[in-house]
Amino acid sequence: MAREKAATTKAAKAKAAADLLAQVGNQPAPIDDETRKTRLKTLIKLGKERGFLTYAEINDHLPDDVVDAEQIESIISTFNDMGIQVYDEAPDAETLLMSDAAPAAGADDADVEEQAEQALSTVDSEFGRTTDPVRMYMREMGSVELLTREGEIEIAKRIDDGLKHMVQAISACPTTIAEM
Repeated sequence: MAREKAATTKAAKAKAAADLLAQVGNQPAPIDDETRKTRLKTLIKLGKERGFLTYAEINDHLPDDVVDAEQIESIISTFNDMGIQVYDEAPDAETLLMSDAAPAAGADDADVEEQAEQALSTVDSEFGRTTDPVRMYMREMGSVELLTREGEIEIAKRIDDGLKHMVQAISACPTTIAEM
């Protein structure tokens, strides 16, 4: 019984190792820049015509070497900046009417070309991401907009008003005053 179990375990491990080697050996070859640009242009045109894209369409048109979640999020963010909404599945007509995304009347090739270049440069710049937590934190903090003087003043006023309301609430309670 123990020998059969050991043989089954060895067979399972050997099969898993063979599957892993097959996957490594079958890695897709990197796609050249022209093909990547063509795929992105097609995707942008489709998004501009309809006013939306689905995640499945984006995954189908993206190069196979783009697998990092941050890269994909960056591309989706770029599409959102272009005015192309991204949905899990194709929305119904009512959802499209309620959303801000209206199909573009006609996206000219020069505009689509420029937007494809922008999306590609985003993907390429994201490719060199590091896993160092400090660098990741600094990169994220660099993208966050800092407070202006007016913003800081507004927050300070809100904090001050909150403190005043808290003191008034505490002073309105006779039990709290008696404890002090």
